[in-house]
Amino acid sequence: MSVEPTTPPATTSREAPPIPADSPRPAVRTARRNPAAVEIWLLRLRSLLFVTLCATLGVLLIILPWTPRWTDNPLLLTSPNLRDFVSSGFVRGLTSGLGILDLWLGFWEAIHYHENPRP
Repeated sequence: MSVEPTTPPATTSREAPPIPADSPRPAVRTARRNPAAVEIWLLRLRSLLFVTLCATLGVLLIILPWTPRWTDNPLLLTSPNLRDFVSSGFVRGLTSGLGILDLWLGFWEAIHYHENPRP
């Protein structure tokens, strides 16, 4: 009496049973994103970063020239003529004006944001 080895039933096997070549394959869902949706999210991210950068730099350029840090800068301590020029009201006002312009540019971008990508 010889005993032939038997294979375990398919229910205990961890491998999927082979699919015959002539049987129809089940529909496989692929995770493809719409290129337009990706482009819109990139536009949103660009706009958010641009507005954040403009607002931060704008506020910094408006406030910084009127603080003691502006004139007590270690880079300016070696050159008294440059320090006098930078601490003048004209340069401080010009820098604050650039900050207002930068702030306005950021708010303009936020207000005029649109979802459609430009051609």
